Amino acid sequence: MTFARTRLVALVTSALLTGLAVGAAPAQAARETPLQAAFAKAAAQNDVPRDLLVALAYAETHLDGHQGKPSASGGYGVMHLVSNPVNHSLEKAAELTKLPVEKLRADDTANIAGGAAVLRSLADAQGLDEAARKDTGRWYQAVAKYGNASSPELARLYADSVYELLGLGVQAKGVTVKPQEVTADRGDLAGARDLSAKTEGSAGLLAAADYPNATWVAASSSNYTVSSRESSYNIDRVIIHVTQGSYAGTISWFQNPSAKVSAHYVVKSSSGAITQMVRDKDIAWHAGNWDYNTRSIGIEHEGYVSEASWFTDAMYRGSAALTRWICDKYGIPKDRTHIIGHVEVPGADHTDPGPYWNWTTYMNYVTGGGTPTWSTTVDNSTSGQFTASANWGTSTYSSQRYGADYRFADPVSSSDVAWYQANIPSAGTYKVEVWYPADAGYNSSAPYIVATSSGNQTVYVDQRSGGGAWRSLGTFSLNAGTANVVGVSRWTGGTGYVIADAVRISK
Repeated sequence: MTFARTRLVALVTSALLTGLAVGAAPAQAARETPLQAAFAKAAAQNDVPRDLLVALAYAETHLDGHQGKPSASGGYGVMHLVSNPVNHSLEKAAELTKLPVEKLRADDTANIAGGAAVLRSLADAQGLDEAARKDTGRWYQAVAKYGNASSPELARLYADSVYELLGLGVQAKGVTVKPQEVTADRGDLAGARDLSAKTEGSAGLLAAADYPNATWVAASSSNYTVSSRESSYNIDRVIIHVTQGSYAGTISWFQNPSAKVSAHYVVKSSSGAITQMVRDKDIAWHAGNWDYNTRSIGIEHEGYVSEASWFTDAMYRGSAALTRWICDKYGIPKDRTHIIGHVEVPGADHTDPGPYWNWTTYMNYVTGGGTPTWSTTVDNSTSGQFTASANWGTSTYSSQRYGADYRFADPVSSSDVAWYQANIPSAGTYKVEVWYPADAGYNSSAPYIVATSSGNQTVYVDQRSGGGAWRSLGTFSLNAGTANVVGVSRWTGGTGYVIADAVRISK
């Protein structure tokens, strides 16, 4: 199956079809930046796919070396080479490259070389020969090992996040990876629980999180205090943190008994997905102040305080919905006295969420001030705004449907898109949500296409769960005017009927 939970499909522009004008001066080749050169050299020297190396680095650090300062879990540099009690990739890199640890920590070129050497050594341990190394998909298990995850499910989450970036493409700090389809060979990890989909695992029904939209992954019992809040302590604060690390890496670190730190929830940058790791009733060790630990819920956000690119609208919205739910549940006022940053905790020596965290946007979403100023809903029965071929059937089977009915079709190896048309009032950023009925017989990876101003973007949704409610695909830049804005394609490797029901677009 082709792996790409989210994949960008670039539109062909007229510029690609037009030759150089006669007599036009040839364009000068762009000068290669040090970061570009470092990735190219490290990939070539270690026979590692260059794009995979960049995607791994971007998943870890967004290509920011952080001036040699360590992450929360003791990782350094662009490649997040780690030195902690359970992960010694920094020392391994020094052994493989013969470079001093100090240089690997602080020098981007050395750090990238070290990361490439470690990744290659992991591929060798997996038995990848020269031919296999040319297939990016075959590196999946080596990538999973690089993350040094605490469990198979976290190893899969880590590797999936890297391969997802290959599907999306990367453009950061002058380094580019073009969107591409890669067939990921998960090997033994194919059977590991998929933390991005709340489904029943092989060991039975998974424990439910307190917050309905979160996935439950327990932190190590060495990293929090069992309690019985609210009977033992009142909960009257929400504390906002930034992980200083990646989503998968943070979850894995909280499962490490030597971490001696935890938070109740962790939020993913790219999608706003949420993992709960400590029960609300228990005391997470997150504030650096025991009194505040006992009375608060801690929410970690993937990223680094020094890099604004981590703080996406999807993250703000996902986290704000969680904070709103917490405040409603425990009667906490939705204001900046009770929703605070780690930096505002008395005696705290942390600066998160830092200068790039947009408190105005976040609090607007928490309080409802982020209510859309414009919104339109298109159902499959909306006259003149929904089109689908005769291959799409009509059903009233599920009570979770939006409106009178919905459309369904078998997956095939051709697009055959069911399109939703909308009149977008002005060019800008819009939130796109979809409604579908869920059923075990519906598609495990339904492709929703959003016609953005920079090309078609495809978001895959598991229609076996999460139905009967609006589900966000994310925020997208859309052009003004009337056009087919959202589509549902039949071209998927997923199994089960593909469903097309309703779409909501708001600003």
